[in-house]
Amino acid sequence: MKKLLLPFILLLALIISACGTQTSTKEESAAPDEKKSETITYQSENGPVEVPADPKRVILLSGFTGNVIDLGVNVVGVDVWSKNNPTFEKEMKDVAEVSDEDLEKIIELEPDLIIGLSNIKNLDKLSKIAPTVTYTWGKVDYLKQHLEIGKLLNKEKEAQAWIDEFKKEAEIAGEEIRAKIGEDATVSVMESYGKDLYVFGSNWARGTEILYQAMKLKMPEKVKAVAEEAGYSTLSAEVLPEYAGDYVILSKYSDADTSFQETETYKNIPAVKNNHVFEMNGNGASFSDPVTLEKQLEFFKKSFLGN
Repeated sequence: MKKLLLPFILLLALIISACGTQTSTKEESAAPDEKKSETITYQSENGPVEVPADPKRVILLSGFTGNVIDLGVNVVGVDVWSKNNPTFEKEMKDVAEVSDEDLEKIIELEPDLIIGLSNIKNLDKLSKIAPTVTYTWGKVDYLKQHLEIGKLLNKEKEAQAWIDEFKKEAEIAGEEIRAKIGEDATVSVMESYGKDLYVFGSNWARGTEILYQAMKLKMPEKVKAVAEEAGYSTLSAEVLPEYAGDYVILSKYSDADTSFQETETYKNIPAVKNNHVFEMNGNGASFSDPVTLEKQLEFFKKSFLGN
């Protein structure tokens, strides 16, 4: 009996050993695929870039902060404008301030992805620290820009969902506003920064994308002539009435010289006399990301409609 069992036991041991070897081989062959799935290839302006499929430590050098925050991705370093932006005050509280010249500090933060504008310095050196993707300002509109950030972060569906919902809300608000102020009423977007005054076209933040593109409100022809192509134009206080629409959105920085508002020239502008000037905080208004845009949309709804 023992002689019969011995060959069977040996055979069973060989089968188990073979299965173990086969399993080990499968695991070893699967490892490269698993490693490969940890990255994706993003088609950037400058060609394909291999980036993390699930980035955990992102550094932003040129203000796409609100896009990344909206998509729920962790940020470890940002530019000075984002760091001091009151819109992101809570989210940026423990985030480091960096620039494209702070290479040692960026290395210490151990980023797995760096995002910036195409004009950042030290691009070659940054790319050696972590995959670095840049965008040209204004190359695509504000909605496509968010979608591109979504693709980069492997969150395209989430980005598209936000775009669809925001467009719907802004279009509805635009219809309500035009019904109240009239289809032909004009809106100017101006800014007081330092000692300068500016007027903006339809694609230069400060809510211009919402008002002119999404809501389809009218821009004064004189503003269109000087600011639409360039994006913005500098004005003197004396000519301000010539560029003021029936309604004025005035972006004001906290340290700006606002003495022009005390002049008779300003006080006699029809929009001022009719209480049609809506002032918003200039600090943070120069962004066009989901977090900023949602707050601006609510500001416009409240300003024009009172709700």
